[in-house]
Amino acid sequence: MPELERFLPRYAAEPPHETAPYGRWAESLAAAFLQAVELIEPDPDEPSEKDGIGEAGELSWYPDRTWHGRTFAPVTTRTSTGLEAYGFVRFVPADEDEGAETGEPRHLTGEAQVTDELAENNPDWRIDLCETVVGSWRGDGETAAMTLVWGRPLVNGAAHALAELDGTVVDRCAVRDGRFTLLAPDDYFGDTLEVVLVDAGGGELARESLYEDEDAGDEA
Repeated sequence: MPELERFLPRYAAEPPHETAPYGRWAESLAAAFLQAVELIEPDPDEPSEKDGIGEAGELSWYPDRTWHGRTFAPVTTRTSTGLEAYGFVRFVPADEDEGAETGEPRHLTGEAQVTDELAENNPDWRIDLCETVVGSWRGDGETAAMTLVWGRPLVNGAAHALAELDGTVVDRCAVRDGRFTLLAPDDYFGDTLEVVLVDAGGGELARESLYEDEDAGDEA
């Protein structure tokens, strides 16, 4: 009798519906995210934030993903003080909101963080990644952290981004306009996510662990 596979949420999120918003909808999403950026308090212990967060520049949107009745639209932007603000706008799709009368998405909520870790200052990076936990999934004795991961390849030829957990592919997203978004279980039974870029033929181009820097620090 073959070994039974453990419970694992694979491809839990809907595939992307849009690569990037436009028109009035883009303005609504931008307003929600920029409001969240304005609420970020500079860290006095971080030299890079001594001049404040600064003003947000042009927004770069990533493919949306829908899970658990909510759609997540990730975004990044550079600020006037040389930082990168990143986060997402979460909303309820119109067909999921029983109280919606306009036929438009409702309950837009932005979340934002800031970092001074930039791709151009890290020439060894092969993938530029952002991630945040957006929920949980209770499995067989353990709980997985459902994690939104978005980014862009820093290598040529990437066609798809894969999320792998202990060698099992748990999510996939086509690279669209040089960007991708994944939503997958992480930190489950001690296993952690890796993001893998593959070309059109399925050949691996790059691999990045969400915990690589922490592991290196522990070894040091």
